[in-house]
Amino acid sequence: MDHFLRPGLRFDVVDSGPPEAPVVVLLHGFPQQPFSFDAVAGRLNATGLRTLTPTQRGYTPAARPTRRRNYRTAATAADVVALLDTAGLAHGHIVGHDWGGNQAWGTAGWHADRVASLTVLSTPHPAAFVKSLWRSKQGLRSWYMGLFQLPALPESVVRRSLAKSLRDSGLPSDFVDRYAEAMAEPGALTGALNWYRGIPFSTRPPAERITVPTSYVWGRHDFALTRRVVELTADYVVGPYEVVELEAGHWLPETKPDAVASAILARVHSTSP
Repeated sequence: MDHFLRPGLRFDVVDSGPPEAPVVVLLHGFPQQPFSFDAVAGRLNATGLRTLTPTQRGYTPAARPTRRRNYRTAATAADVVALLDTAGLAHGHIVGHDWGGNQAWGTAGWHADRVASLTVLSTPHPAAFVKSLWRSKQGLRSWYMGLFQLPALPESVVRRSLAKSLRDSGLPSDFVDRYAEAMAEPGALTGALNWYRGIPFSTRPPAERITVPTSYVWGRHDFALTRRVVELTADYVVGPYEVVELEAGHWLPETKPDAVASAILARVHSTSP
């Protein structure tokens, strides 16, 4: 498949690997692109898995709604279900990084029957994140989320500082250049920032406890997240659960594709009969 549809929206999809193989869905975050997962997908394909990597809402003119509420987690989780439906799949192994991780948690919480396994990179369970804001230094690290709620100003600030901020956070230069170029396209930065602006409309949490087999992969040098939020996430998973801690920062698909692929494969294989 090369795309799927939601009402008024068209999402491109990179489909690779054996067509009849078990499917892993790879969900990118801010300000990434589907190619962020190229190295991970290649490793998964080489082991006999099929990967589906969609371009997220907001990142393409064909799927760029303008209302903030259209970026709430319930809507982005429904995107994953629509992708599975279009591919004719009862379920898939769901992987998400950054905002794609939040989307993955939501999919597993609200649509557990469609999720064979869950592997989340960097992003804590949303309820754990909220709790950590009051119980750790997480609030200080997440100050920019408040800024991004404003109209227009964030676009101006981020447009000037994005490349330097990405480089300073440990993202390799080739990805920095490609992400900055993609965000320079008309409307792209606003579409990507709207994931943050959807936060006030995402107050309905997914199921309080995640029941599907889950792995949480975290880089101990992540600039955006504290260890406390990682610890709190365990309170919200009751299914088989593993934390994989890496000597890494935030950009796990780009900088640690071998380790990420290994964690995904371990979780996928753990569900095999």
